[in-house]
Amino acid sequence: MLARRKMRSNELAERIGITTANLSILKTGKAKAIRFSTLEAICKVLECQPGDIIEYIAEK
Repeated sequence: MLARRKMRSNELAERIGITTANLSILKTGKAKAIRFSTLEAICKVLECQPGDIIEYIAEK
């Protein structure tokens, strides 16, 4: 979604009020959880739905 919106990670992080390091953790799938307020902010800025940026992958 970042590429579709022609936005860089640091710009998104700044606009939603989190650090670029925390956004990187979310992007790489290493986060154990995400706050609904953060998810809402991301979706608002990127003009998308949660399903557009989140994918469930079962553990092996």
